[in-house]
Amino acid sequence: MTAHEIDYVIYGEEMQYVEIELDPNEGVVAEAGSFMMMDSGIQMETIFGDGSKKDSSLMGKIFGAGKRLLTGESLFMTAFYNTGMGKKRVSFASPYPGKIIAIDLSKFGGKFVCQKDAFLCAAKGVSVGIEFSKKLGRGLFGGEGFIMQKLEGDGMAFVHAGGTTAVKELAAGETLKVDTGCIIGFDQTVDYDIEFVGGIKNTLFGGEGLFFATLTGPGTVYVQSLPFSRLAKRVWAAAPRGGGKDKGEGSILGGLGDLLDGDNF
Repeated sequence: MTAHEIDYVIYGEEMQYVEIELDPNEGVVAEAGSFMMMDSGIQMETIFGDGSKKDSSLMGKIFGAGKRLLTGESLFMTAFYNTGMGKKRVSFASPYPGKIIAIDLSKFGGKFVCQKDAFLCAAKGVSVGIEFSKKLGRGLFGGEGFIMQKLEGDGMAFVHAGGTTAVKELAAGETLKVDTGCIIGFDQTVDYDIEFVGGIKNTLFGGEGLFFATLTGPGTVYVQSLPFSRLAKRVWAAAPRGGGKDKGEGSILGGLGDLLDGDNF
């Protein structure tokens, strides 16, 4: 194996974290800001690039960092190494309510394609790159643009998803239609495309967007019930405007109460 062999345990229900056990000289790479806690004897190092060892030259590191920048991630990642004696543990937390999914890349042919903000951490040696869409419709309307993330290697990687997750095993030629934001990731053998919802009423009044994703097997597809973008929209819509407290919330009068109490005049 080119990636480090790591053991792990996922804790929690709705706000999960993953605890990774490192033998001496083993390492794990993670997105900046996902660190939770670690034992003494683990050394933390900020690295430039995607953390793989494919190209250790300066240009290789710059190219790897540039790929991450295109996916909207930071130029830098954080590596954690067990430099002490015996087994050590380091933990990483999910950034919002949902689930952490363990992906054994050796069981996916060495490659897994996922949403660009899904990656949490991986064994040292796993490459975190970009997957360009070759189809114009998918690039323009797929919700993720022309770019998704790809995780390559033969080690363990961990992705996070919002809400509850579903795993669908698609047979050859079987198609699953999914909201574009609800995709977590899929097997490299799955064909991903975009389909127009169709119909004037659906387009104007459906409230579900103009397009959905079509995923055609064979392969495995991971789906999330609550994309972070959907959660953020609901929070933004419910937030009181003008910095004041929303007095109408939870009352019988609702917003009418704000008008009657004189605060809006």
